[in-house]
Amino acid sequence: MASSRTIHASLGRTPRRKTRGTVAAFSTALIIAMTTIAAADQPLFVAMPLTEPGSFTGGIEGPACDAEGNLYAVNFSRQQTIGRVRPDGRGEVFVELPGESVGNGICFDRQGAMYVADYVGHNILQIDLKTRQVTVFAHEPGMNQPNDLAITADGILYASDPNWKEKTGQIWRIDRNGRTILAAADMGTTNGIEVSPDGQTLYVNETVQRKVWAFTILADGGLSGKRLFCEFSDYGMDGMRRDVDGNLYITRHGKGTVAKMSPSGELIREIPVLGDKPSNICFGGPDGCTAYVTEVEHRRVVQFRVDRPGLAWQRWQRQP
Repeated sequence: MASSRTIHASLGRTPRRKTRGTVAAFSTALIIAMTTIAAADQPLFVAMPLTEPGSFTGGIEGPACDAEGNLYAVNFSRQQTIGRVRPDGRGEVFVELPGESVGNGICFDRQGAMYVADYVGHNILQIDLKTRQVTVFAHEPGMNQPNDLAITADGILYASDPNWKEKTGQIWRIDRNGRTILAAADMGTTNGIEVSPDGQTLYVNETVQRKVWAFTILADGGLSGKRLFCEFSDYGMDGMRRDVDGNLYITRHGKGTVAKMSPSGELIREIPVLGDKPSNICFGGPDGCTAYVTEVEHRRVVQFRVDRPGLAWQRWQRQP
């Protein structure tokens, strides 16, 4: 079990430190307020840059937002890192991953723990946001390379697991105790993965085959009833996330768009994202209606406003 450097915040009692904390809290609140006002003025479904070009490596992926609206994505500035980007676009290295680990998909549980697919180490890593400590939550030698992650409201993880050379893939289920179970085998190049708002359906796409499949999630977390949700005649797919209404947003790698699909699998619209190679998407912002897209061509994050909040954001709002 490995860990990154751990940063401990001292809890000062002197008036000076208390003043600094008050100023910091005020500054954060001010940034959020200004971001909220700015977001309200943006047109829907029009992409604009959030971070500077080249702020990430070509391995930019992830992404996911915490309860405070900070965005996390892998390979900020250099490989083997996870970056944190604030709502105003300021970025920093949040953690450096241990050993040879390199992250891909990120998601959070409802308690605020971060999970990262480590495709080099065949791990699912867990990161404590307060201490920044990195631990191995699950290790599975049978994985090709865990890619993207999805999580149910009660904390069961699903990981897509492509074999790019053979153009095949599978899905792993990771229980709350870190136990890994092969949930679906004999698939195409599994990539983007997501759970429906009611927690009863798992969606996974196949990049090379250009298909999105749906599975029924059983009471024990198993999968059954594989069925075709939608397919495309051109270009690949990468990450995908749902909004609170069940619309599925899919990054179209190579086409430079994000496709918004209805709950029944019909194309509603495609949003250009200022680069040909969007790799993944998440929702956040002050009202959950900002989509953040990791974009490989310019190695940056772009954003656009949507009409309905993201599913993960809604779950954060239900925290006690």
